[in-house]
Amino acid sequence: MSAGARVSPAPPAKRPTVTLSKLAEKKALGEPIVMVTAYDYPSAQVAEAAGVDLVLVGDSGAMTVLGYPSTVPVSLDEMLMLASAARRGLTTPLLVGDMPFGSYEASDEQAIRSAQRFVKEAGCDAVKLERGGSSAERARAIVDAGIPVMGHVGLTPQSATALGGYRSQGRTAERAMEVTRDALALQEAGCFAIVFEAVPAELSETVMPLLEVPVIGIGAGPATDGQVLVFHDLLGIYDGHAARFVKRYANVREAMVKGVQEFTAEVRGRRYPEPEHGYTMAPDEVTRLRELLVNH
Repeated sequence: MSAGARVSPAPPAKRPTVTLSKLAEKKALGEPIVMVTAYDYPSAQVAEAAGVDLVLVGDSGAMTVLGYPSTVPVSLDEMLMLASAARRGLTTPLLVGDMPFGSYEASDEQAIRSAQRFVKEAGCDAVKLERGGSSAERARAIVDAGIPVMGHVGLTPQSATALGGYRSQGRTAERAMEVTRDALALQEAGCFAIVFEAVPAELSETVMPLLEVPVIGIGAGPATDGQVLVFHDLLGIYDGHAARFVKRYANVREAMVKGVQEFTAEVRGRRYPEPEHGYTMAPDEVTRLRELLVNH
């Protein structure tokens, strides 16, 4: 090779697949854990390319993708469809399927069946369920059936009405103790990680020393082991109300609307398509076609 020859850059090293043991290792080493939601193939591809650790097919997709007024109406079959699409876009991150309202509360047997569908039909690596109490019992049953479970405490959207709406939880000492007990019960049940949502930063900081599993925060302050945001919130795609903890890193919806508006204007002004956007026939073939039409 000559001295002046250019050397092609080496391809980026392939990241190792994120596993439960890798997440535990990151917690032990104090390495922040990154989780985002995704609900389809393109958003999963973005999460993959961005190098996140976990992807949650959240029931928030009920609102951001399916247009429901809350997370409650989304069905298990709809969640499985979203999770299957996300699975096809992922290679490296751990994929977690959010068990929707009504898919696990009735019994351990129902919870296990629903969790098994996330694994068998959608290819999820784990499932997530909300609240402590009886949910901790369901979590234990699912873990005993061989499926990893992520817990979720604080603001749990599926039970937002019972909690007084979409508002911060654990702001009094008594309520903070309830959140703490839920988290400890989920850890005891065998959950590999727990989401803390919309709780005071002081609560997270106080409880973290009691928890041996990774804690992923969303509106829970900086003391947690990692952070999660909804894909459509952080990119500015969703036009609905954004919670206080949402930080917008892009305004994708504005760009999307602008693009479609420009397309609309060009079509109506007959400026699109231009010659470079079409296909052509050889002149003699055009002549033959016209002859064939005349003789048809």
